[in-house]
Amino acid sequence: MSNAPHLDLAAKASATSGSDTWHSTGVEGVLRPLHLSDGPHGLRQQPEDGDHLGLGSSVPATCFPPAVGLGSTWNPDLVRRVGRALGAEASSLGVDVVLGPGMNIKRSPLCGRNFEYVSEDPHVTARIAAALVKGIQSEGVGACVKHFAANNQETDRHRVSAEVDERTLREIYLPAFEEVIRTTEPAMVMSSYNRLNGVYTSQDPWLLTDLLRGEWGFEGVVVSDWGAVVDRVAAVRAGLDLEMPPSRTDHLIVEAVERGELDESVLDTVVERFKRVQERVTTDTSRPLEHGANDALAREAAREALVLLKNDGGVLPLAADRSLAVVGEFARTPRYQGGGSSHVAPTRVHSALEEFGAAVEAGSLKSVRFAAGFTLDGTDDPTLVEDAVAAAREADTTVLFLGLPDSAESEGYDRTTIGLPARQLGLLAKVREVSDQVVVVLSNGGVVSVAEWQEQADAVLEGWLLGQAGGAAVVDVLTGAVSPSGRLTETIPVRLSDHATYLNFPGENSVVRHGEGVFVGYRHFDTLDVPVAYPFGYGLTYTSFAYSGLEVSPSGESDGEGAWTVSFTVTNTGDRAGQEVAQLYTGVEQDHPTRPVRELRGFAKVALEPGESVRVGLPLTGRDLSVWDSRDGRWSLAAGTYTVSVGASSRDLRLLGEVTTAGDRYVRKLTKRCTIGEWRAHHIGGPVVAELLAAFPDLDDVPGDLLEMARSLPIVNLRSFGLGVTEEMLDLLVDDIEARRQAAIERGEITG
Repeated sequence: MSNAPHLDLAAKASATSGSDTWHSTGVEGVLRPLHLSDGPHGLRQQPEDGDHLGLGSSVPATCFPPAVGLGSTWNPDLVRRVGRALGAEASSLGVDVVLGPGMNIKRSPLCGRNFEYVSEDPHVTARIAAALVKGIQSEGVGACVKHFAANNQETDRHRVSAEVDERTLREIYLPAFEEVIRTTEPAMVMSSYNRLNGVYTSQDPWLLTDLLRGEWGFEGVVVSDWGAVVDRVAAVRAGLDLEMPPSRTDHLIVEAVERGELDESVLDTVVERFKRVQERVTTDTSRPLEHGANDALAREAAREALVLLKNDGGVLPLAADRSLAVVGEFARTPRYQGGGSSHVAPTRVHSALEEFGAAVEAGSLKSVRFAAGFTLDGTDDPTLVEDAVAAAREADTTVLFLGLPDSAESEGYDRTTIGLPARQLGLLAKVREVSDQVVVVLSNGGVVSVAEWQEQADAVLEGWLLGQAGGAAVVDVLTGAVSPSGRLTETIPVRLSDHATYLNFPGENSVVRHGEGVFVGYRHFDTLDVPVAYPFGYGLTYTSFAYSGLEVSPSGESDGEGAWTVSFTVTNTGDRAGQEVAQLYTGVEQDHPTRPVRELRGFAKVALEPGESVRVGLPLTGRDLSVWDSRDGRWSLAAGTYTVSVGASSRDLRLLGEVTTAGDRYVRKLTKRCTIGEWRAHHIGGPVVAELLAAFPDLDDVPGDLLEMARSLPIVNLRSFGLGVTEEMLDLLVDDIEARRQAAIERGEITG
């Protein structure tokens, strides 16, 4: 801490809050102000004369697909290239830290900010987010992962307490953050607005210090979400380095130090963290902005984000000799991003309508006639419907653009339904009556229901929110310039009420209970075999793929628990080039499910020409097979045989194998409060208890149901049944077993 001790107290305290809405505070001779900017999918850099919060205008920047789209690509290499482009634009604009990516789990399809998040699964979230962070930081710009942690709804987000048990936190809501922090070392982590089990995350010492820094080794800066700090002193004490935007209350920090309520060394540590970050970031405003190349990259990313849900009769790709009716205002006025703090001013916007026109000029399509069909504000206009029906009647194929308006989903509030607007569904019904072929293209940031209307469509293309080049990407896929290769990163339910969160979202009285535990998303649907509209990992292409040759082989040691490589062959069995997303799931047989029937543990996206094959190898570790043991606060790997399945979705599993492990050989400490059943099952205590019980021959006459009931009896209770067992005897027994356990640990026979 070379310079920090020479700073006066006021200067140190000033470093813990921003100098304005978008800059940290500089300290002369030690720290320069760091320039922060929203930027999960594009920079929201404010002009010098911009409004206070920067919600009104921003400098033009490439608007890439939001996280809902990038996640659906299942392509970390592509996402890393997007990250590099984001980092390069940030450097050119003098931005030191990009506030993104968003990494919260899509617990419920109703979350208004789901368009900014990747998946309902932590493994996909981690892989995609890590790729984006690596890309951004490769250009000398810092990334800030957010929102830490359990920020899975917008309702009452400034006060709500997410009540989440420790196992669920460790297995669902924290793993993506852990992996990204361990593997990419992001410059910053942003704490969330909400409380976690009653404690505001911005002032939670377990979350920000014990876990983030102590266990995971994070060395960067923790910044608050904008306006999230409730108690300045408690936040700094807990491990929050930077309050944004500034509340102009630095004097509270000074006074707390002077009263002895806050150690001044905490402020020295804050200064050192800022020094480390500023040494890592080097912007270059002389770099030219590559808007043309980045627009092409945005188009490529949008292509791979599109998920083909249905294609009856091979309606897609569109035949060049068919006339088209393009219906729906979204074709002319695309909705390509969500509302709120991530809203980007794009460098240009491609509409599907103009791209259809270009396809006609190029000879890829015969003709196109457009009809708006509906208004984006939802007002009733019968003339628009009549024009749309007339256009559909005269065309060979109708491409109908449906979706959610801007007002339906945004930062700051959640949805109350997953249905499409009734007027749009009414339009679909009328168009179906007069059109032989109907293709529906969806525009939405969160999942929408399809079960009640998809039979009226021959093909359904999930278009998400695709960024500025989304319109061009949609036409590329519809016309067959590329084969669709996106896959669902969240399950599409038949009904909202089928969802695991239905009775526990968004909570009440500023509390939301995560009652579904680890059974989030497909983990719920697949474990209970609940019918779904489309499963996790699903997506069609214009070709077909076959899987063969599954092998599971050891690949070395992983903390003594084993590591394996799961290898298999993927073959393009169709007549078109395409990309397949091969997915690896693990599970274990259970009489009563305490863990999901399957969980994603790896994936690979492979591009293959017709007839081409590729051998894929995916790593699998003991951690992948483990569960969190809340009693002992550790990852637990039980000995046994685990299933390994590979396929094209969580419900399209083509290959099945097994892996056997000796487990982590962990033997916990026994106490008098442990049950007789736990003692009997114990590696060391079991034989001793069996010998002890053998000394009581009268137990042979005890009915079996009473013996079974006794399994749940704490062993200390034996002192109360006239068996001659005393407290002192049990103390000696516990000490003896513990001594044997420690000796076995020292010999390397077990862990503990």
